[in-house]
Amino acid sequence: MKTRVRRAALLLAVVPATLAAQQNFDTIQVRSQPLRGSVHVLQGSGGNIGVSVGPDMTFVVDDQYAPLSQKILAAIGRLSSQPVKFVVNTHWHGDHTGGNENMGKAGAVIVAHENVRKRMSVEQFNAVFNRRTPASPAGALPVVSFSDSVRFHINGDDVVASHVPPAHTDGDVIIHFTKADVVHMGDTFFNGNFPFVDVSSGGNVNGVIGAADRVLATCTPQTIIIPGHGAATDCAGLRAYRNVIVAVRDRVQAEMRKGLTLEQLKAAGLSKDHDERWGKGFIQPPVFIELIYRSLGGT
Repeated sequence: MKTRVRRAALLLAVVPATLAAQQNFDTIQVRSQPLRGSVHVLQGSGGNIGVSVGPDMTFVVDDQYAPLSQKILAAIGRLSSQPVKFVVNTHWHGDHTGGNENMGKAGAVIVAHENVRKRMSVEQFNAVFNRRTPASPAGALPVVSFSDSVRFHINGDDVVASHVPPAHTDGDVIIHFTKADVVHMGDTFFNGNFPFVDVSSGGNVNGVIGAADRVLATCTPQTIIIPGHGAATDCAGLRAYRNVIVAVRDRVQAEMRKGLTLEQLKAAGLSKDHDERWGKGFIQPPVFIELIYRSLGGT
């Protein structure tokens, strides 16, 4: 049942917002888990939400779907009476930005990379899934955008949101709560599943690997990592994910150089030794192979 809910939530990220009504949000419970210091993670339906609470404010990373906003705010309210002052979007997909308009109305300032605002401002088309996502309402758009990085000094911590080269999309940011040593990677990290590389949004499998390498370069035995989807983990969990992607990417690349077609690549079982552990989520093995193929220039 949980697997079906995760798949539905991820699919809603790349389909028209009107289809969100097909999911029964009334049954979704938003649960919080303390991580370290002021930082918590909230899980409901959609991307994981990071929350920092403290005397200054409540600071939020991503906000899932609009129908869950009241539940999310209630869950945050159980952690702190301080209002949400900032919401940082890790990228543009609706399971991470769907609550933006409601959060803005509640007084939060929405912050994201400039490509997030650009993509939310106009209709998007995903070629692999043949799906269109309409432009977001004006009230959902980030009101503060940046090109490289932005730093917040809140709740006794220094929080750095840094843009990474195209990975899951072309607008990904990774958020590091530096004193707590907690990193929110957004959908550059799918813990336990093959990643969704949104090639139509400028994503690239090499960038997914690069994002993991960037975080691993500063990882310590104490670092806690929040993925876009899946349970919070440590550097070893991220390294395992990274190594699987590299292994399958290298196989696809080698076979492409031999001239294999996309259909031949899908039939070749290039990920079969990883499918049992990583291939049962939203992105099934043949789709993962196609996303790698298209990332590497296949048409």
